[in-house]
Formats: sequence, structure tokens, C-alpha cells
Amino acid sequence: MKPVNSIIDIAKQTIENESDAIKNLVTLLDSNFENAVNCILKSKGRVVISGVGKSALIASKIVATFNSTGTPAIFMHAADAIHGDLGTVQKDDVVICISKSGNTEEIKMLIPLIKRGGNKLIGITGTMDSILSKQSDFTLNTYIKKEACPNNLAPTTSTTAQLVIGDALAICLLKLKGFSSSDFAKYHPGGALGKKLYLRVADIVENNQKPAVLIDSKVKEVIVEISKKMLGVTAVLENDQVVGIVTDGDIRRMLNKHENIGGLTAKDIMTSNPKHVSPNILAIKALEIMQEQGISQLLVLDENDYLGVIHIHNLINEGII
Repeated sequence: MKPVNSIIDIAKQTIENESDAIKNLVTLLDSNFENAVNCILKSKGRVVISGVGKSALIASKIVATFNSTGTPAIFMHAADAIHGDLGTVQKDDVVICISKSGNTEEIKMLIPLIKRGGNKLIGITGTMDSILSKQSDFTLNTYIKKEACPNNLAPTTSTTAQLVIGDALAICLLKLKGFSSSDFAKYHPGGALGKKLYLRVADIVENNQKPAVLIDSKVKEVIVEISKKMLGVTAVLENDQVVGIVTDGDIRRMLNKHENIGGLTAKDIMTSNPKHVSPNILAIKALEIMQEQGISQLLVLDENDYLGVIHIHNLINEGII
């Protein structure tokens, strides 16, 4: 087994190799990239992305990025394309072919078939004198000096460069289309990411209990209500309007301060003008308010109507934190 410092050195060399290659991509950008973006932007069809081997895996990832950022895309394996799947490419589609060498047999066979259909072809390759480069309408140069693999064989740095160019295309298209966070939410409704973008306070508070006591309620009633509703807090109401809040922290402070609590009411221990939020704001915004204020709960008010409480535990359970 190699010593730890040797392993760390290998890892650093790998990361530095790929980092240098990515930085070099900036110098390789030219009008072809701009024209490729405009070509996709003006297209009435989808983006069909193809490749073989490791480039096919990168193509599949770029497809996923395009689809999630508002550019319809589909993956087509180059080998499958020349064995019956070429029908994937429709009239108005733009085709992107990815190949480090630009001269793989499948790609060479696929290119004339794409050109015959009249589709625009964008090549992503590290070899500018390759067939793919020469036959593409626009060529995106992903040249690298060497792979991170010490034998300069395993696709490592080259596939990283391909992926970065794909990300650059996706982000340019996203910005030119004015793709917003609300648009993003439509494509990511599931999981923590989606919840941050669409989940509102109203969606959470409706599932919580609604702790409330009257302003003249005895302290015992307040304690029972907080314990019963299990949110660590209760609103204090007067004439059906919220006038204060009592938290379990207020209860602890009261017990430390008073020997005899029999005559105390909610009014005596409540905090007036409590922090509150609208049911229409995003849950992630409610979390930001809690963090800024150093609190764990917020009352939810729809104008003057008391709807309930949102607790930081709700946000943890939803995966927002």
C-alpha cells in the first residue's frame, strides 16, 4: 500500500491536470461557440446529443442539464443511431456529436447521415483536424494536453473538458432565455431542491396544529396548550386577533422568576408584536427569517387572520435544511 502522502500527491496532480485543462478552454472559445448557442436558441426542435464510450456518458449528462434548464434535449448513442435509432433525429433538431478524437468509426458513419437529413451539426472534439471538426457546422474545441491517467489512455481530463463545455452551453442558453428560478422549480418539483423553489409556508402550516390561548388564560392553560400542540409555542389572542406569543422559553424564564405562578396569565408572560410571516412566502424564506432572528418558530398570519405556526423542525423534515 502506498503511503498516504503519495496518494494525496496523486490526487492533487489529477485535480491540477484537469483544472489546468478547464482554464485552457477559455482560450479556445471563439465565434463557433457563439454561433452554436444561437443555432440552438433559434431552433424549433430539440437538441440531440450523441457519442460513444465515455463521451456517450458525458452526452447523457449534458442532456440532463439541458432538460433541467429549459432546453429540450435527448440522448442518442452513436452506435445505436447507425443501427436503427437515427429516427430519433427529427426535422428541426440540432445534433451535437461528442468525440475526443473526432474520428471514431461510429461518428464517421453517423455524420453523413445527419448531414443528409439537413440537421445542423455541432461537434465537440479535441482534435481540430478530425472528420467531426471538418464536417460540423460549428466545432467546439476541447483540446487537452494529456489525460490525468498516467498512461494518457483512460478518458479523464478529456471527458471533464467535454462536460464543462456542455455546462457552458446550457448556462448561456439559460440566461438568453431568461430562465428563472420559478421556471427551474417546474422542472425540479421533487426532492429538497424542488421544495426550496416551490414549497410555501401555507403548504406546511396547514398540516400543523394551531396552538392558541386567550390573553387572560391562566399560566397552567398556557403550559397545557404548548405541551398539547407540540410546537413549543402558542399564540395569544384577544378578540380573535394575535396580540402576543408565549414560547417554552418564556415558560422556563417565568418559572425561574416567580415562586408563585397561580395568579399569572398569558398577558403577564407573553411577548407582544411577535414575529410572523405570510402563508404565501416560500418556506426557505421563513427559514432565513428564523436564522436571522435566532428563533425556532414563526406565527403565520394572513393579514390579521391567525393560521398557525411554522416550526424549524418542519423545515428539517421537509429536507430544506
